[in-house]
Amino acid sequence: MRNGDKDFDPVTLEVVRNKLDGIANEMQSTLVRSAFSPIVKEGLDASASLFTLAGETLAQALAIPIHLGTLIPMVGRLIETHPPATMREGDIYILNDPYLGGTHLPDIAIMMPIFAKGRPIAISAAMTHHQDVGGMTPGSTPTNAAELFQEGLRIPLLKLRDGGVMNDTLVKLLRQNVRLPDILMGDINAQIAACSMGARRLQELSQIHGDNHLVALFDELLDRSELMTRQALAALRRGTYRYVDYLDNDGVDLDRRVRIEVAVTIADGAMVCDFTGTDAQLRGPFNCVPSGSYAAACFALRALTDPAESIPNNGGCFRPVRLVLPEGSLVNPREPAPVGCRTSTIKRITGCILGALRQAAPERIPADAASLMLIIHFGGRRHDGSRFVTSQLLTGGSGAGPRSDGVDVVETDATNCMNVPAEALMMDAPIRVHRWALNPDSGGAGRQRGGLGGIFEYEILEGEVTLTYRGERHFCAAAGHDGGAPGALSRAVIRRRDGSEETIPSKRVATLHQGDRLRVETAGGGGYGPPAERDPARIAADRRDGKIGAAAPA
Repeated sequence: MRNGDKDFDPVTLEVVRNKLDGIANEMQSTLVRSAFSPIVKEGLDASASLFTLAGETLAQALAIPIHLGTLIPMVGRLIETHPPATMREGDIYILNDPYLGGTHLPDIAIMMPIFAKGRPIAISAAMTHHQDVGGMTPGSTPTNAAELFQEGLRIPLLKLRDGGVMNDTLVKLLRQNVRLPDILMGDINAQIAACSMGARRLQELSQIHGDNHLVALFDELLDRSELMTRQALAALRRGTYRYVDYLDNDGVDLDRRVRIEVAVTIADGAMVCDFTGTDAQLRGPFNCVPSGSYAAACFALRALTDPAESIPNNGGCFRPVRLVLPEGSLVNPREPAPVGCRTSTIKRITGCILGALRQAAPERIPADAASLMLIIHFGGRRHDGSRFVTSQLLTGGSGAGPRSDGVDVVETDATNCMNVPAEALMMDAPIRVHRWALNPDSGGAGRQRGGLGGIFEYEILEGEVTLTYRGERHFCAAAGHDGGAPGALSRAVIRRRDGSEETIPSKRVATLHQGDRLRVETAGGGGYGPPAERDPARIAADRRDGKIGAAAPA
């Protein structure tokens, strides 16, 4: 194969491709192993990538699709503001402001130019969801925020390190505005370590292949991925496909259902996602800046076009994507609309794109998943007066497919975190975990059953604790497909020490005291096919396993 006047040995090209993926994954391992916070060490809420000097993804770690997608415009902002010719070896840049290329304030990006023979050849980047970045509630994702300023510290694109010299003034400013300064800087240093690892490994690769030839190989890999992705799209049925789903509410107006509508057009080897018909921007923090919708579309495109993972995963895959995002809408809000809880919105956007694409490729896409990442933040003080902020990342069931049941209590679509184990939570805060279990009868009935949600129960052991509860699917169930039933709804209750109960209407910031308990039931995924067609032997097995009750339909 030829590119201009250059010949590319296919073996070398494949070796470099896999080496780049390996470097990104080594960056991810360095990031997770070096981090201080449980949300990164245990929850794996962090990601790493390599980028070309044009701002396109060169390689991605096996990490969080939201991070990997939203890093793209952040690196784009870096290159636009600081062209590579002006960068120096040792420079490090930092950014989190959603209206300057970021996604939401807890997600801080660290970006580092990579040099070979005195000139930049690539950029390494790492994003971490930080445990706290200030704002009105511990954990920095208040569900009732009415403007961005309530959500935490905004960091424009700044140099954190200039030619090897740390910006101590900026570090002091960061530390002064968060609840856990040592944890924040520990995780930022882990990001720096990850970017440094990527730089070293890519410099080693340039010594083997030569920096000029290596950059040419980068371009060839991206061009090939674009070609293969466009071919996969061209093989699909052309047309425009629509889908609508809803968020429970916006955290401020708790009785308002929030409409997300998308029309996905497949034609000429391209995919256009038009969000005309989606609700206007919200008072509450479930607005989503354009980078979030872009990340959702990139994930959906990859899920549809490359289920066998045969296409190199890089920025070439994303070139066929175009978005139409009406200004002033939920998916393109005007500053300073709050955006801290945008993960819920990105996941619903992803589900809508997949729901639309199901009409083009019904055999590839299952029924709707619960598609929630229920975040719970607990914040307060220990008996010795020291602060704690800790989190839980809870999930529901996935949707059933045409040939298989959904998966129970699993991350789906654009998020890819792990739960923070009960042991880690109880070591970090005065909270006891009483129960983690499957939620019986929560999966939608069908020829193939939807995956189950979970049941979780926590007790406050001492002091006063601020609870932030960001739920979904309390009012809008995951739809079944082809005659399958919807999944069960989520439910959450605060049980006070005096025996009284308070139902959480999907989102809540509350104060808990010693002896109070929080019980959560997460939603299930939709079923696939008519329930009457389910194999009786599988129904009997579900009953034996406690996944359905005796009263469930046979």
